[in-house]
Amino acid sequence: MMLAACGQGIPPHMKPIPKEAMHLMASKGMRNADPIFIRIFKEESELEVWKKRSDGKFHHFKTYPICNYSGALGPKLKQGDRQSPEGFYTVSSGQLNPNSDYHLAFNLGFPNRFDRSRGYTGNYLMVHGDCTSAGCYAMTDALIEELYALVRDALANGQDKFHVHAFPFRMTDENFARHRRNKWAGFWAQLKPGYEHFEVTRQVPDVQVCSRRYLVNAKFTRKPGKLRADGPCPPYTRVTPQQWLAANSVTPDQSPLSAKWDSITSATKTQ
Repeated sequence: MMLAACGQGIPPHMKPIPKEAMHLMASKGMRNADPIFIRIFKEESELEVWKKRSDGKFHHFKTYPICNYSGALGPKLKQGDRQSPEGFYTVSSGQLNPNSDYHLAFNLGFPNRFDRSRGYTGNYLMVHGDCTSAGCYAMTDALIEELYALVRDALANGQDKFHVHAFPFRMTDENFARHRRNKWAGFWAQLKPGYEHFEVTRQVPDVQVCSRRYLVNAKFTRKPGKLRADGPCPPYTRVTPQQWLAANSVTPDQSPLSAKWDSITSATKTQ
């Protein structure tokens, strides 16, 4: 009884959010039931958690160190390449694994529509514990317990799915220029608008897939019907997001919105 009271007899997937995290959440005007959003940065080995507050915007909650990931910068291409994926993914409650061999886990949803249109293959690409990776993003067991509790509570309180944006690095203009000669620069140019949209609006961007590429914040000039990931993109215009700033917004990266989205994409060959 005493062990259970101290939390030591509770299965890992049922443990509550730690008190320290709950206190931090309260200090930032957040609740465990609020919707969640996650960003992953490979080069920095960081995973960010954001929570939506009453103003309808996502605010930074906490940044967690990634214990391990495998492969190099760039997307996952095929089963067995031991590469951690990059791109725009969604996670629902059915993708949480309380019985993972790696303590606890949630499935990123690879391959998504973009990955499948490209013929990329792979299964069970996770964020999990155990600090070991063969294509996943691995946390320490203690951190995956906290992270699992955060996403579990958000999904249990009305959020039907949450978004995970996995980037090769923080996609500032400076970092992008540093990697401009990388063979994946064209692919990363498709991710950059999604990164920048969130940086200036604190809202998750709309992401479509057509012509076997990501399309962020597109307003189609005619009703597209059923959009095929491997079919041509209908005519569209790019919607420019409006800058949002708040004095009490905690911002890991205050880089300004780039005005080069279309020029970067068109000037760089798509991978």
